[in-house]
Amino acid sequence: MANYKRNHKKDSEKIQTSLLGFLDPSTNSSKYTHVIIAEPVVKWAGGKRGLIDKYRRFFPKTFSKYYEPFFGGGAVFFYLTGIGKISKAKISDINAELINMYIVIRDNVEALIKELKSGKYINEKEVYYKIREWEPKDPIQRAARLIYLNHTCYNGLYRVNKQGKFNVPYGRYPKNVKIFDEKNLRLVSKCLKNVEITVEDFEEAVQNAQEGDFVYFDPPYAPISATADFTSYTSEGFGLEEQKRLARVFRDLSEKGCYVMESNSSAPVILELYKDFRIEFIHAKRYINSDPKGRKGVQETLIMNFDSEGKIIV
Repeated sequence: MANYKRNHKKDSEKIQTSLLGFLDPSTNSSKYTHVIIAEPVVKWAGGKRGLIDKYRRFFPKTFSKYYEPFFGGGAVFFYLTGIGKISKAKISDINAELINMYIVIRDNVEALIKELKSGKYINEKEVYYKIREWEPKDPIQRAARLIYLNHTCYNGLYRVNKQGKFNVPYGRYPKNVKIFDEKNLRLVSKCLKNVEITVEDFEEAVQNAQEGDFVYFDPPYAPISATADFTSYTSEGFGLEEQKRLARVFRDLSEKGCYVMESNSSAPVILELYKDFRIEFIHAKRYINSDPKGRKGVQETLIMNFDSEGKIIV
């Protein structure tokens, strides 16, 4: 099959990234369609919030059910939901704490807001380490703890040790840092109504996807250097064998007739695994490097099994 590769270092179609500023990609109008787009609740390494303006031209124009197995912050889901593209969806992640948070937001957002406003989630170093060591059993407290840690830990990084314990140090943000947005939490809750939310391995999560469904994969990226591996968002990690298994699942879904899209690094192993598919290069800014001098733009890949007209090519 042909190898589709293009380089999009510059995107001439800039759009606003505020809640009310996304341009409707289904029209050619130069006017903005004012729709409410929920913001991700958590900051997530490799999150796609800043890339939506570059991604939106590549999404399928129509599809049946939406699947996103590596959900993370969910920027793509919230965008597609906000512009009315998603009518039925399943989102999942192997990170049980993250999925618990989304289930609580979907089913009990007012109780979560009450917990976050209780006065215990203060941006102070001593409080941070106490809450980091705290292991509540109550789902609402677990969700509040994750949101608090995410917005006060170093660089918003989610990392656990081999015992599955969150071990990111305190982030030293200004005292008045905003830990949660009450209005946005309610908007996210509305987006998640009737959405299936599960803790699952990515292969299991998409096994029921059918022809015409859209599956978006945003896995931990294959590292392009020895110091670029930030994949320990669960204690199991995500190595080369997992990348190969993901490529097999990608191909299986394509053969079913699903629309499949994946974000990943531009590491040679990724280019080789997906050489039969359409590959677009996207310039992205990343900020998780511990050295501020290392926080620079990188080339990422957006891999698809369909062309610009929506025709499946593999």
